[in-house]
Amino acid sequence: MNPQRRKFVCVGDGDAGKTSLLNAILKGEFSHEYHPVVLESSTFVAIEVKGEAITLELGESSENGEIHHKFAPMVFADVHAVLFCFSIEWQETLDDILKWWVPHAKEFAPGILGFLVGCKKDLRTDPDTLQYLATLGQMPVTYEQGEEMAHTIGFTYLECSALTGEGVRELLREVTERMDANKWNRPRKSSVCIVM
Repeated sequence: MNPQRRKFVCVGDGDAGKTSLLNAILKGEFSHEYHPVVLESSTFVAIEVKGEAITLELGESSENGEIHHKFAPMVFADVHAVLFCFSIEWQETLDDILKWWVPHAKEFAPGILGFLVGCKKDLRTDPDTLQYLATLGQMPVTYEQGEEMAHTIGFTYLECSALTGEGVRELLREVTERMDANKWNRPRKSSVCIVM
């Protein structure tokens, strides 16, 4: 029997940690090199959820929140779930989820299964990061702030660190199990014609 296929995409600002998260899922390790998971050439990983073989199709947005309106349909086309990623290091990346990414999702993938994902969890307690942010009068995003934002937009909140691996397996399990539970909710086909 062929494995079921599920697709999720990571969206968020360019420095949110999307690529590192996806590389950690694919390779099980952190990479200091930038290897974007390009939407045009999907990346697949085979996993098992509750004894059922599932093929995950992974993708990420390669643009910041100000993506031109005509590209948004490509980002959200045919997905089962969206991971709205922000960097725990930078409050601005969390603010941009609400400012840019949630409105795009509501327009092009209404009712999609969504997860708010705090990436770079290790930097919340990193002395160098804390010292640098202090010079800017800033602090890392707290767990409570992330939970509050997730509650506001109606998503599940998860945190992880691609560098240490903390929370990555748990995130993958949570996302795939929720997608499996919502398999009746098939992704919407994009009916938008993209003119380049």
